[in-house]
Amino acid sequence: MKNKIVLQNTLLILLLFAFVACDNDKKAQQNREKSVETEKKKQQLIIEKLNTVTTPEGMVWVNGKTFTQGAKTNDQFAMMREKPAHQVSVDGFFIDITEVTNKQYKAFVDATNYVTIAERPIDWEEMKKELPEGTRKPHDSILQPGSLIFNKNAKAVVNMANYSQWWTWKIGANWKHPEGPNSSIKGKDNFPVVHIALEDAQAYCKWANRRLPTEAEWESAAQGKNADAIFTWGNNPKNLNDNANTWQGVFPIKNNSEDGFSFISPVKSYPPNSIGVYDMIGNVWELTSDVFNVNYYNQLDISSVITNPNGATQGYNPDNPYQEENVMKGGSFLCHDSYCASFRISAKMGVSKDSGSDHVGFRTVATTEMLSKKE
Repeated sequence: MKNKIVLQNTLLILLLFAFVACDNDKKAQQNREKSVETEKKKQQLIIEKLNTVTTPEGMVWVNGKTFTQGAKTNDQFAMMREKPAHQVSVDGFFIDITEVTNKQYKAFVDATNYVTIAERPIDWEEMKKELPEGTRKPHDSILQPGSLIFNKNAKAVVNMANYSQWWTWKIGANWKHPEGPNSSIKGKDNFPVVHIALEDAQAYCKWANRRLPTEAEWESAAQGKNADAIFTWGNNPKNLNDNANTWQGVFPIKNNSEDGFSFISPVKSYPPNSIGVYDMIGNVWELTSDVFNVNYYNQLDISSVITNPNGATQGYNPDNPYQEENVMKGGSFLCHDSYCASFRISAKMGVSKDSGSDHVGFRTVATTEMLSKKE
């Protein structure tokens, strides 16, 4: 009887070992299949531009590549929404070498008679749908077309969390009148167009046979020939003033203009990155097609390379729970290390879909497939 029990136990142990070995073999096979699938995806990545495709005027080809998206380990300014860093592979594509300029946007408006959101009458019934319940309607004298502009006359700030101290709703401000009804873009053809909301940028893209970049595409272009740089020029923060239009001094009350410009600057005022793309850091924020969700990176499976990500499927910003926002990248002439430090490739903020301001613009991308369809 004793021998029988020993034999049974021995058989049970052997079965367990066989089960574990089988399970390990199964996991190993799954890992091999996963590696093969990842390698296939890498092989299928569009990297080089086809010789048969002509580069559109004002654009440059961004080679397909694998790089680190999100916060870098040695980035002291990295925020939680930029973490964790993860590997992504992005197909090659064309991108504008500059932000869309006033001249380019004017050509679109002249051809289509398009009216931007900042120029349209305000529909209170629509607006209140995106506001807390019970919000009172402002007086009709205030509820007029306009946009946000930076208050250049701010002399002191009580609380840096209170943005209203340096932002002003300016009636009559729009892309043609960036500082209000008495301003104009005369002589500013080569400045980035501003006061552009998401719908306005998308309308331009449709007319030009372009689209907005995804956040991953934007970072790929900003990296240039690099794969894990903090800035478009590399990792040295001391080169900021030589390479980007940002704020120097005490934000928002004093700008020393050490980089040559107090506020917005013409495109190409600073050196391009390693593939010839200008002003991806500073000057104006740039819209992307991705929905802004502060938890998006935390929800990703980063155990393997992610190919051509399109961003979150649902927006979330606890600081603006009533409106869905899109990701904007690159920072602006207002960025300072004491405020937002968004002069880094991984930096991002959310912007409401119907909002524009004097420090938000955009640039476009195109794929070989899009250009082929046009032909």
